[in-house]
Amino acid sequence: MVSLLSQFMAWGNSVVKDWGYLGIFAISLVSSASIVLPVPYFAFVFATGTVLNPILVGIAGGLGSAIGELTGYAIGYGGKKALSEKYEKLLGRTEKWVEKRGLFVVIILFAATPMPDDIVGVLGGALGYSVKKFFIASLIGKLALNFALAFGGFYGMAWVLSLFGGV
Repeated sequence: MVSLLSQFMAWGNSVVKDWGYLGIFAISLVSSASIVLPVPYFAFVFATGTVLNPILVGIAGGLGSAIGELTGYAIGYGGKKALSEKYEKLLGRTEKWVEKRGLFVVIILFAATPMPDDIVGVLGGALGYSVKKFFIASLIGKLALNFALAFGGFYGMAWVLSLFGGV
């Protein structure tokens, strides 16, 4: 396990060295855009927070992953008719719930956690929720998550490595 973590750190450092914040942005974007095969980027953001400015790491990761989440929204928006036909009752109940309580905070909460939030994007698109509101809510949540990860790496990587016998 120590070897795997060391290899990951070496790889992450080389990507950061070559691409810097743009690399963090790109990996976060691709990871969040892939719905069928989710690619975890959390460890990467955590690790790069140890060697780069954690504020800029959080911004790059948050912006990339928020833009990547638009693919789920687009799938929901594009498949609105097919989803409406197949899940008419469920979408009707969900739409009433959203009208009553709002979707903005739900999007933030899902985006701010490592839970798969693609379903919220698909749902937002299928319900015709404003893409601007969806993106802003997703960005707020993703920035919060990525700041937490980057600062976790900045302050906690030595502790994590010590758990695995490193440092």
